[in-house]
Amino acid sequence: MIRAGLSRPDDDRCTNLCWKGMYIDAIWDPSVQASNDRLYWCQKTQLPLGPDGVGVDEYECNEARKCFKLL
Repeated sequence: MIRAGLSRPDDDRCTNLCWKGMYIDAIWDPSVQASNDRLYWCQKTQLPLGPDGVGVDEYECNEARKCFKLL
């Protein structure tokens, strides 16, 4: 099942990337574009910013960042 708020479920993600959909049991609906359905935060900082001060999301958290840790 694809979790809510995750649009790239098959891609490699940072271990520290957290999102609201991890905690609710719902099927992701790509037609819903509500502004609050994709809330991301870093597990290390507990903020929407990573340890390097850059925002976190499914695209920004990648191998180019020093804080990136593969699942």
